[in-house]
Amino acid sequence: MGILDRLSPSSQFIEVIEWLDQTSNTLVYRFPVKDQEIKNGAQLIVRESQSAVFVLEGQIADQFPPGRYSIDGGNTPILSKLGAWKYGFNSPFKAEVYFVNTKQFTDLKWGTPNPVMMRDTDFGMVRLRAFGIYSMRVADPKAFIKDIAGTNAHFVTEDIEGQLKRTLVSGFSDALAESKIAALDLASNYDELSKFTRDKLSEEFKSFGLELIKFVVENISLPQEVEAAMDKRTSMGVIGDVGRYAQFQAADAMRDAAQNPSGGAGTGAGLGAGFAIGNAMAGAMTDAIRQSKGEGGSNRIACPKCGGANAPGARFCNECGAKMEVASQTVPCIKCGAALQAGAKFCIECGTKQEQQTCPNCKAELSPDAKFCNECGNKI
Repeated sequence: MGILDRLSPSSQFIEVIEWLDQTSNTLVYRFPVKDQEIKNGAQLIVRESQSAVFVLEGQIADQFPPGRYSIDGGNTPILSKLGAWKYGFNSPFKAEVYFVNTKQFTDLKWGTPNPVMMRDTDFGMVRLRAFGIYSMRVADPKAFIKDIAGTNAHFVTEDIEGQLKRTLVSGFSDALAESKIAALDLASNYDELSKFTRDKLSEEFKSFGLELIKFVVENISLPQEVEAAMDKRTSMGVIGDVGRYAQFQAADAMRDAAQNPSGGAGTGAGLGAGFAIGNAMAGAMTDAIRQSKGEGGSNRIACPKCGGANAPGARFCNECGAKMEVASQTVPCIKCGAALQAGAKFCIECGTKQEQQTCPNCKAELSPDAKFCNECGNKI
């Protein structure tokens, strides 16, 4: 090939370097140039939401914001073919143009692949799952190409999405633990938790040359057993008076048993089951009545022998028949301090009379062996 062939118009026509994005997920696009050689006078067009980065001889040379630029030896360090005569019209300077998409990439998904452990004030240790969306954009094209994209000719969101998701989940888990929001109050704090997490992860995204625009928590779910416990608690709140509800349930059960013609009451097993059901219903109604009157389990007295619950003031246990005398019903001897049954007149250890002796003159209390009153000095 001769010199004239190399100087043919086809090899020196002015090029137009531009990129029209036909995709929705491209972050970086390298403009295809033959042998990475830019012709003298080439036109560079950078559109809004784009940034062009020049890489010369393997190093980032310059960055161009939106606008139109003319490439020549005066304002760029790129040589034309005519300036490379001694190299046989093969330019020794290789240049590349990378278009970086600086628009906002929205509706990117994130979620916790494994449950997040959290200490809750109501349920103790619970496992939470969460998911949502986020949006980001390239804030520093040079840093993004240098640290993330590299020489990739077509870098898309899927190439970095895995790294970003793991970063988001880690930051969200840490933010959730630091917030100390109760599990029952999480639904009312989604916005606050989202903002707190976004602020916490902003610096981490900057290290990638990115900016975290939005972080949205769509849902935080509890394990099924915790949700079942919450449903029970909600049901109890709807029921209200548990005693009246137990009476109502017992009455319904008795009615259903009476209306059942095949209940088996004619057989011994049927009679036994009927008596057992009746006793259970009677017990439920009795307990409900006691609860409604304020006779709860906290007011009942345990039998000192079998531990059975008895009503206050009971003299004998309704379970084993033992006499209801407990250690709490003893008093100390006024002289030696021995434990005596309440109401005892003499000590079983020292024989001291347990009636408090008083001075006949000033009525002051005296010790059992006192010979003179320590108040008025009167002889006893």
